[in-house]
Amino acid sequence: MSVATPAVRIRDTGSSGATPAPVPRRRGHGRGGRIRGHEGLAGWLFVAPVLVILGLFLLAPILMAAWVSVSDWSGTGSPLSTGVHYVGGRNYHAILSSGSLNESNFSLSIRNNFYFVLFVVPIQTVLSLTLALVVNNRRLKGRSFFRTAYYFPTVTSSVAITVLFLFLFAVDGSVNGLLRLFGVTGPNWTNDPTGLVWVVLAALHLVGADSQPAALVDHGFLGTTWYDWLAGPSIGMIVFIILVIWTSAGGYMLMYLAALQNVPTDIQEAADIDGAGRWAKLRQVVLPILRPTTVLVLTLGIIGSWQLFDQVFAAGTQGGPGGTTVTPAFLSYQTSFQGQQWGQGSAIAFLLFALIVVLTLLQRLATRDWSDTRARREERRIQRRRVRGATAEGPR
Repeated sequence: MSVATPAVRIRDTGSSGATPAPVPRRRGHGRGGRIRGHEGLAGWLFVAPVLVILGLFLLAPILMAAWVSVSDWSGTGSPLSTGVHYVGGRNYHAILSSGSLNESNFSLSIRNNFYFVLFVVPIQTVLSLTLALVVNNRRLKGRSFFRTAYYFPTVTSSVAITVLFLFLFAVDGSVNGLLRLFGVTGPNWTNDPTGLVWVVLAALHLVGADSQPAALVDHGFLGTTWYDWLAGPSIGMIVFIILVIWTSAGGYMLMYLAALQNVPTDIQEAADIDGAGRWAKLRQVVLPILRPTTVLVLTLGIIGSWQLFDQVFAAGTQGGPGGTTVTPAFLSYQTSFQGQQWGQGSAIAFLLFALIVVLTLLQRLATRDWSDTRARREERRIQRRRVRGATAEGPR
């Protein structure tokens, strides 16, 4: 009985007389290494369950919310029913340029969240890097305990932590009790709408405690006065800033810790031989190697900080005091579920999404290594020249 042999390709070895080595063709691949039809179908069958789940629980709700943001759906019945009509950008106009309370609330939420991001992202990045450097020290005893202790708040329920912080920062709480030991009267943290900037300027006697310049009060942007835009985070928002930094720094610490453990030891030893101190080695050796991790931490920090919701919701203050802790995510919930303005609530969510995308792209451009980019472009340009030269010469 004859046995069929697989097709082989024979290399041209010239006139050396050596026996050519057979090169077996890869099974399951057609000409040019392309996947055959039945194997492509099998691959799609394997990923089909995941695609179906993502389509039903991710893509479909996003498309539905996009339709609600440009419709007059009242929250009853199906958004796809015949009684729901397309209204174009009316919901977006009511938020951005109508001069109404909706515009003022949206701009106030953007202001609040902007200062929240401005304080949280840099502090949590520096703190997480510092913690990673501490627990990565081999001389530190009980490193496993400290790693667990620093990471534990990250996996703890945000609602439980919020309730704990409300007790700590109450008028008669532990924080004000600690301040009284130093002769300082603590504020009513969760009920004080005063901006931090004006508190500091008043403490330095640069402005009056209750002074509001007319030039800042009579003019504004998006329905919010310049006095409020420049006020900084309120005392109430400071509580959420401290809370989020404490809970998120441990997670980002693990990212830095994994990157630190991958720093080549020979590079650090070479720096030690050259006489570099700890600070010089950190600044000139370690930090450049940690640059990709820092970009990741900044990106995740910006995205997560602009999505602040559960802590504000669990606090039960409804964005108070004076709306100084309202965020776009919480405002979207308020507008939709409490105000029954579903179109405007969905529009706020999509405006927040667009804002996060723009800020993330700007952050990526700001932290991009342009020298490396130019080197890569020059390398690709050289490769293209070589390919064009080889093509022009043709086969020999």
